[in-house]
Order: sequence, then structure tokens, then C-alpha cells
Amino acid sequence: MRKIIGGMFLSLDGVVQAPGGPTEDPTGGFAHGGWMFPVADDQVGAAVGEFFSRPYDLLLGRRTYDIFAAYWPYVEGEEMGKAFTLANKYVLTKGEQPLPWENSHRMRGIDDVAMLKQGDGPDLLIQGSSTIYPALLAAGLLDQLVLYTFPIVLGSGKRLFNDGTSSGTLRLVDHQISSGGTVLATYEPAGAVETGSFGAIKSAREEERQVKMRNRTW
Repeated sequence: MRKIIGGMFLSLDGVVQAPGGPTEDPTGGFAHGGWMFPVADDQVGAAVGEFFSRPYDLLLGRRTYDIFAAYWPYVEGEEMGKAFTLANKYVLTKGEQPLPWENSHRMRGIDDVAMLKQGDGPDLLIQGSSTIYPALLAAGLLDQLVLYTFPIVLGSGKRLFNDGTSSGTLRLVDHQISSGGTVLATYEPAGAVETGSFGAIKSAREEERQVKMRNRTW
């Protein structure tokens, strides 16, 4: 069985939109495209290289596929571009648009991804493709998540986890901090969310607060 391993660049406030360049994804009026490069360092580059050092196929959302297909095959002398072209690219999309990049395959739904995961082959690596994470998490298909959290706050933009993402806990299995302050952390799913408290107390002010919450006046 194959593993599904995600890698994501994000800001401290969880924004994942357009780290790679100003024209990558300006939708929604996003004005900070290319935000990653001024705050990245050699250790981040080495970590990304290590992420792609294993045999792999790619699992991508349609928009990330479009971004990659319009860029990587046309970069001369870039080994990652050659590797991405040779790799099988499984694209999770509900549309019928062509997938012209060599070795591209359409995944029509999460059930197709589940069947792919059960088969033989190298691990499936995700880069970008934030929209596919909710479905993967809900189906229990994500094995690892590698987050590259950069020391920058963007204030707006697409985020990795939005409303509708399934709840759950993650277990930290590896981490390091680069010289530039980027936190490189690897997580694995660790079960359902459990709750607790510091301890119950009785107070008139707390009872009043609870009443306000029930009455939606808090």
C-alpha cells in the first residue's frame, strides 16, 4: 500500500496562496504572490529536496496541476522539472478539461484516490493543492503532513484549513528550525479530538455568562 504525504508552504497565519510568484494565483485580489522567497533559506531548500528525494508519484488538485503544467516542463536545466514530467501525476478534479502534461491521470473523486493508495507503486506526494486536504482527512487517507511555516504574516489569502475540514489531532514526528526562522514540522494523524478543562467552578458571573451565550447576547 502506498502512503500519501503532503507538503505545504504556509505563513504564520495559515495562508498558503501563491508562495511561488506574483502571477501564480492572484485570485481574490491576493497581492503577496511570491512571499516565500524573501524569507526562505538554504535549509528550507534542502528540506524540500529531501522531501522529493524518494521515489514518488504526484497527487495534485486541478489548479495546482495547471500551475505546475504551465511552468515545470518549460524550465530549462531544472532537474525538478524533468522529474515532475516523468512522474505519474494524479489529478483530483470533477471537471473534464484536458490534462496535456505527460503521464497525467484523472481522479474523479476521493474513492479513486483510495483505490490508488491501495495499489502498488511509490508514495503519493502532494505539493500545494490545499483544496484536496479536507476530503483526504475526512476519508483517513493522509499519512503524513509536512508543514514549512515561514516567519511572515500575510493577513489574507487562501488557507490550508478552512471551515468544513474534519476535526482531528496530529502527532509531531519530526521538526527543525531553519536559520531564518522557518519551522519544518512533520505530522501524522493521531485520532479524534478529545476535550477537557482546567476544572469546573461555580460563580454567579459564570452562570450569567452562560445565560448570555444561550440567549445569544454575549
